[in-house]
Amino acid sequence: MTGTPFHLAVALDGAGWHPGAWRAAGARPGELFSAGYWTDLVTEAERGLLDFVTLEDTLAPQSEPFHRPDDRTDRVRGTVDAVLLAARLAPVTRRIGLVPTANVTHTEPFHVGIGIATLDHASEGRAGWRPQIASRASDAALFGRRTTPQLTDDDIRDPEAIARRLRPLFAEAADAVEVARRLWDSWEDDAEIRDAATGRFIDRDKLHHIDFEGPHFRVRGPSIVPRSPQGQPVVASLAHASVPYAFAAAASDVVFLTPRDRAGVARILAEVDEAVEAAGRDLAARPLLRFADLVVVLGDTAAAAAERGARLDDLAGAPLASDAAVFTGTPAGLADLLEDWRAEGLDGFRLRPAALPHDLSAVTGTLVPELQRRGVFRTEYTSTTLRGHLGLARPASRYAVPAAG
Repeated sequence: MTGTPFHLAVALDGAGWHPGAWRAAGARPGELFSAGYWTDLVTEAERGLLDFVTLEDTLAPQSEPFHRPDDRTDRVRGTVDAVLLAARLAPVTRRIGLVPTANVTHTEPFHVGIGIATLDHASEGRAGWRPQIASRASDAALFGRRTTPQLTDDDIRDPEAIARRLRPLFAEAADAVEVARRLWDSWEDDAEIRDAATGRFIDRDKLHHIDFEGPHFRVRGPSIVPRSPQGQPVVASLAHASVPYAFAAAASDVVFLTPRDRAGVARILAEVDEAVEAAGRDLAARPLLRFADLVVVLGDTAAAAAERGARLDDLAGAPLASDAAVFTGTPAGLADLLEDWRAEGLDGFRLRPAALPHDLSAVTGTLVPELQRRGVFRTEYTSTTLRGHLGLARPASRYAVPAAG
């Protein structure tokens, strides 16, 4: 492999990202909530040497509108808990990173933090986390402890308007990530002694209260989970506008972006750079990897891919609408696009297979070999951790006292 590393991930969601995918030939709708279905998908992604998979999650049944529930019965509805699913997948995989989505608006950061740290132990250092806000007022009603802004149809036509309305939720999410990161550091690496002869299991001086106080949380700590293999599991976020760009600049290790073309890549990367500068983040010390999201509809020929896309649209009763760009074509054509966009400064891509397992298999079986042939993608895993795949150093605990010398 030549040049800088080419990072590639897939986003797994139900039967695929096209709403008609569950009705397509080869789909497995009767298995969507089974461990075997997800094991097959993630082990296939690992065979393709991908950096990681992301696992979607929701608090309520999915809906077509972003901001409110619907009563449709012709779409996949329901999911399994992404963090628990990732824990189930950890022992049946060896190298691929596992990045579940977990809500931070209605979930205590202490609980999420220890869950992700536990996943990092279970996977031996392959855990990540995509914190997600809950912006629908109907989601808040499920819990009954608070209210959240009700977005309108006018709001959702403008990503910046959405971001402004949801600014307080993003500020809360940033605090939630900070709490989790401090909890991950609250046990020093050598806090566990485990000396049966002396009867000392831990060094209590190497467990630390985090004493976080903010407008949303007061968390004393320490965590109940010892420091995990990566020290800090990888935090990833999805961003469409200025406020989530600022969240990523403050809180994330990886940000998923949604450009529509190469010019959009350059424009969005410039906006992310501005957010990083405003946050005062030192990228040499804390890199922020920028991935572009793409929905992919793949075929052996461009005509076959277009026919597949049209068939999926017919099954759904409408053309595919997506927050991310949709690529319809061959894996070789997709490789051309990825290399073209990457030249603008992207670090990698998160591909959203339109229909599973077809488009995932096309990624691992045809796209990856094409990228390998071009000398831009790995031919084997050279690291055992997600941070290692991404070229991110393992950080020291902020509470550890530097050794004298």
